[in-house]
Amino acid sequence: MALHGRLWGWNILAYFVYNSIGLFIPQLTMQHSINRLFGCRLTRSSLNVLKIRASRLYSDTKAEILNRIIAGTVIHADETSANIKGQLAYVWVLTSLTEVVYILTESREGETVQQLLKEFKGVLVSDFYAAYESIECAQQKCLIHLMRDLNDDILSNPFDEEAKLVALQFAALLRPIVDTVDRRGLRAHFLRKHLREVESFYGFLDKENFNSDVAAKFKQRFEKNCDKLFTFLRCDGVPWNNNNAEHAIKAFARLRDVISGSSTKKGVDEYLTLLSVSETCKYRGIDFLDFLRSGETDIAVFALARRGRAGSGAPRRHINIESA
Repeated sequence: MALHGRLWGWNILAYFVYNSIGLFIPQLTMQHSINRLFGCRLTRSSLNVLKIRASRLYSDTKAEILNRIIAGTVIHADETSANIKGQLAYVWVLTSLTEVVYILTESREGETVQQLLKEFKGVLVSDFYAAYESIECAQQKCLIHLMRDLNDDILSNPFDEEAKLVALQFAALLRPIVDTVDRRGLRAHFLRKHLREVESFYGFLDKENFNSDVAAKFKQRFEKNCDKLFTFLRCDGVPWNNNNAEHAIKAFARLRDVISGSSTKKGVDEYLTLLSVSETCKYRGIDFLDFLRSGETDIAVFALARRGRAGSGAPRRHINIESA
């Protein structure tokens, strides 16, 4: 039995995309599964055609996700490596609390992300990678990354009492701040009171002349990033860590393990388009398979419809699989 024509209906495509992208099932496994379930003789190339078709259908969806992220007030950013047939590349993730987009670049220099965010007016949350420094917006550096780096240096220098003192002072500063976040949320009205404690911490650094190279490096790092470490105390809804982007990076890492360097740049781009849709659905609490089966291409419109507010005036743009 051959599966062709109208039998290649939307539900088949949705089933394939949901399993390969949403559940990270390898294409070879999907080939065996579909052949067994539907009694056909699919080849790997047939499934690749499905992936190409789906990525084209959702290319505008990815663009809309990116536009909403850039128009927002907070962006989390992170990056990781990718393998394109043995060649090193990089995948960047940009997320809000409800949207996720993945972008492939050939290097880690960051020009693409810098260009994308040149109009962004909110707060960028990131680690300490230098590529983010030239983006002209308010920034919040991940304090978990910072504390982790301090701890690693102390473990490498266990007898450095000055370095331990700096780390302990920073931990003492951070502990009540995190407690306020846990109790009150990310609201500047409640967090602003800790700015006085931040000033005291920097006063401690300013008066100390460290003999230890490690402690001096700590002091230099705090001073260099003084305007990027505590932005969240002044702005509503800005997290003090970059867990949001790291969570999104883990999703690509799972997909990367499935692809195993076997895909071309074009193929990885197609995967990232579909992964952007899948992860955005998860961030919004939307069932990815339900969205795929609906024929809708705008996740925000689909979410409104699911909440019974489809009459908001936004047009519903259903997919025409025959013309894709």
